[in-house]
Amino acid sequence: MTDAFRDRQEAGERLAAKLVALKLADPVILALPRGGVPVARPVAQALAAPLDLLMVRKIGVPQQPELAAGAVVDGAAHELVFNDEIMAHLRLSRDDLQPVIDRELARIEDRRGRYLGGRAPLDVTGRDAVVVDDGIATGATVQAALRGLSRRAPASVTLAVPVAPPDTLEVLRPLVDHLVCLSAPRRFMAVGGHYIDFSEVSDADVVEMMAEARQASGERGSEA
Repeated sequence: MTDAFRDRQEAGERLAAKLVALKLADPVILALPRGGVPVARPVAQALAAPLDLLMVRKIGVPQQPELAAGAVVDGAAHELVFNDEIMAHLRLSRDDLQPVIDRELARIEDRRGRYLGGRAPLDVTGRDAVVVDDGIATGATVQAALRGLSRRAPASVTLAVPVAPPDTLEVLRPLVDHLVCLSAPRRFMAVGGHYIDFSEVSDADVVEMMAEARQASGERGSEA
């Protein structure tokens, strides 16, 4: 795999070089946990931007939890994104899904509490939101994240990933202002197949990296 990334850190550094060239005026970096965090950290450092998490949970059909009727996207006000085709076909209403929505919202709150000590999501209104993950396969989760994020009125949305298949990128491209992808192989493997080291990112790793990023961001703010 001559085109493989050494690890997520290297992938993030290579993404950062591309993103610096965009000269975004007021960037905020949003990582999809857990694997997106070590990729996003060097991006945040290079852009001198704050780092936050963008969490997405699938809303499964009550009797078929693997079938997604929508998703809930983390934010100052949680955004619900529904699959209108599935909803109409199964004659589902929001009330039918409310118990699932409540459960997934609770899981997001639990993860935000563990990862960020309950810190509220950063306000992206009027800012240049940069969504980062370690790679994309089908794009379903990222698509929901982008649709939910767009409702938070950012000045622009950039999707930045090391690797994704070309057909998935074409689906996502209309949802963003900028799309930065370092590798789009036609013979796409699982995301991990494009890394030499694709070690699992633990909850403890996320907590540590987010704490370091917050400290660095605070230090930059105090120097301004």
